[in-house]
Amino acid sequence: MNHTTALIVSLATLTFAACEAVPIDESAAPESQAEPVSAALPQSVTPPPPASAVEALNAYYATIDRSSLPVAPAGPALPDASQPITRILIGSCNNEERDSPTLARTAVEPADLFIMTGDNVYGDSDDTRGRVFNEPDFEEHRESFVDLAASPEFQAVRASHPMMVAWDDHDYGANDAGADFPFKVYAEMIHETFWGLDDEDVGSWPGTYYARSFGPEGQRTQIIMLDTRFFRGPLVNTDQWNAPGKQRYIPHTDPMQQDMLGAAQWTWLENQLREPADLRLIVSSIQISTTDGHGYEHWNNMPAERDRLFQLIDRTDAEGVVFVSGDRHTGFLYRLEDDLLPYPVHEVTASSLNMSFADESSETDRAQLGAGFAKTHFGAINMDWDARTVSLTLNDETGEVVRNVSFPIPPAP
Repeated sequence: MNHTTALIVSLATLTFAACEAVPIDESAAPESQAEPVSAALPQSVTPPPPASAVEALNAYYATIDRSSLPVAPAGPALPDASQPITRILIGSCNNEERDSPTLARTAVEPADLFIMTGDNVYGDSDDTRGRVFNEPDFEEHRESFVDLAASPEFQAVRASHPMMVAWDDHDYGANDAGADFPFKVYAEMIHETFWGLDDEDVGSWPGTYYARSFGPEGQRTQIIMLDTRFFRGPLVNTDQWNAPGKQRYIPHTDPMQQDMLGAAQWTWLENQLREPADLRLIVSSIQISTTDGHGYEHWNNMPAERDRLFQLIDRTDAEGVVFVSGDRHTGFLYRLEDDLLPYPVHEVTASSLNMSFADESSETDRAQLGAGFAKTHFGAINMDWDARTVSLTLNDETGEVVRNVSFPIPPAP
């Protein structure tokens, strides 16, 4: 039995017993939580057993004191909602156990906001012990955030820029994991506690999606932070491992087997897209525009869900949409034209801050603009409200622009 399996079995055993003996009430004091169910219920009433590992573990999570979880250093508040913003930095794929000169560079870059799109830590791996990825471990997951908080580069960024944060698989807890990840509620608890995401940010609902808008009418930027982990259904494994365009996964063919956001998040997203905005950044930890360039994680693994997103943008008359993503350990720019979209949509993939795996990229996709940038980098979104233009850039660790595309912001009403 490996470490992960042993942990699941031991916690499941603990929590099955807890479910049979202890009523879970987060508002109750610890003393009242120890009271047997038999004291509160008739002897003939037996609580049903947990229906899944996730449900069983929830009983354990309810006993965790959130004040014991790691918290990021304090940073500047988000920009005033009434003021227009003109520059946003973007980054992803940051291993907290490695030096991160690119992250340090972002601390001295001028910006109104810094968006981390996921893999902000690597909670399922440990460089110091040579551990391979994808070994979910409560202790290591928690420790990864402790290490990030102690990083001088991160402390500098945190002190310099307000931040909005999404998660991806490695800060979720397991490589390419989705809705069936047993520890997802614990991962959510750590993520929201560390980043200070309270009810105003993520609400009382499951998952980590939230949105903010900045600027007055005519100069309003809406930022929509999606959660592409908590609700995502199973992927279809490739039939040709490492074959170009089919490296790990191939698209679903049955629309009924596809789920990227979950029903509640889809409804929430529709409401967000109906809000007034001039520029809308839809932040997805995984890429949206790609169709044929690679066979790793991206929205086209679930083409029905990707179509649903495009149709929703069209149906809500949501102007000014730009996709923002990470995950790929290489930076890309895209311009996507699709029959379901009401206009061409650009995407910037900024990845990675310190987890580059190559010096060059040969990947191409029908929507791709120029070559990918494989060395460490960060991204930036620059808005010129007077000229009504926006530029998406990839910047190397010195801050030099290495990839760039500009396009109009829709005219102000």
